[in-house]
Amino acid sequence: MTYRAPRSASVRRVPGLDWLLMAAVAGLLVIGTLLVWSATSARDDLTAGDPTAYLRKQLVNVAIGLVLMVMVMATDHRWVRILAPLAYLASVGGLVLVLTNGVVINGSRSWIQLGGMSVQPSELAKLAVVIGMALVVAERSEARRRRTVDWVDVTLMLLIAGLPAALILLQPDLGTMLVLTATVFGVLAASGAPRRWLALLAGGGVSVAVLAVWAGLLEDYQVDRFLAFTDPELDPRGAGYNTEQARIAVGNGGLFGEGLFNGSQTRSGFVPEQHTDFIFTVAGEELGLLGAGVLIALLAVVIWRALVIASRTDDVFGRIAASGIACWLGFQAFQNIGMCLGIMPVTGVPLPFVSSGGSSMFAVLLAVGLLQNIHLRSSASPTRHLSPGRVLVRR
Repeated sequence: MTYRAPRSASVRRVPGLDWLLMAAVAGLLVIGTLLVWSATSARDDLTAGDPTAYLRKQLVNVAIGLVLMVMVMATDHRWVRILAPLAYLASVGGLVLVLTNGVVINGSRSWIQLGGMSVQPSELAKLAVVIGMALVVAERSEARRRRTVDWVDVTLMLLIAGLPAALILLQPDLGTMLVLTATVFGVLAASGAPRRWLALLAGGGVSVAVLAVWAGLLEDYQVDRFLAFTDPELDPRGAGYNTEQARIAVGNGGLFGEGLFNGSQTRSGFVPEQHTDFIFTVAGEELGLLGAGVLIALLAVVIWRALVIASRTDDVFGRIAASGIACWLGFQAFQNIGMCLGIMPVTGVPLPFVSSGGSSMFAVLLAVGLLQNIHLRSSASPTRHLSPGRVLVRR
């Protein structure tokens, strides 16, 4: 028997993109491009005397990222699942290539030099791990026709995440490792893993971190950064310098900021890596509390829409992938902003959609494309099953 809802109670179908998500992403891209330009325009050591060098580079990265986003949006969802294993294998291959032929920058062998540009495979590995774990749960749950996960599912998901994580730890890239760990934990929670397993995994993660420090897998400067986080005055001209200068820059902004391109700390180049890892200090100094608040609000909208998309889809793969993307972007944004404010240790992760860097920009815009793909597939579904004999027809 088919139930057709009365006109007054019909569910109005709204086809098309998630425009709130698109508006938030567009706002972040515009603000980020301006902040990168401001952070680099007076830095001759970075631009070789061309104040628009990083502006052009950022615009090119955004343009390429938008093309990739549209490609994922337009891809049939069946092909998304077919290509997911290939994307995962490609990311693992990139991480292996980094360890064998990578370039060391800032103490970490995380980049591959391709002509005049450098690629950071660990950024793309975040998305690859999310879709790889989502695919495992989706394939197994559909085969068994139930959505609960068991220990085999959790083991397979951890294996999917474990290989890239081990390769990233060998670089060593502590910031990406922290983001990936939080993302994996979020994906496991979204998949329905029992809480006691999550507690055991959290305890295991802490144990692994302690073991990594004890075994000397981390570089001395990375350990010093954690010590400086507990007490920035411990080494104000060394490990604590970044945190101290970042706090000064953000504090200079006050409520309304010193004005775009007018930040004293920014123009003087006192904050290291300000166009990448510490881009939020430019917002705090030049746009003030209000401008930085707008930036945080836009990031919150992106995360909120990802969670909404996850909650509205009946597809297991889409639900877990969207939830994983929300966890990834949420924790990475918190980590980046937190280290600029001194409430998180300095680990060197970019601010999504804002920091300079092609690899990060491509990864986050690919993620937005996947979110829109999931949303379009959900909104295009003509029916929503209520029970085996009752179907609500969407109008």
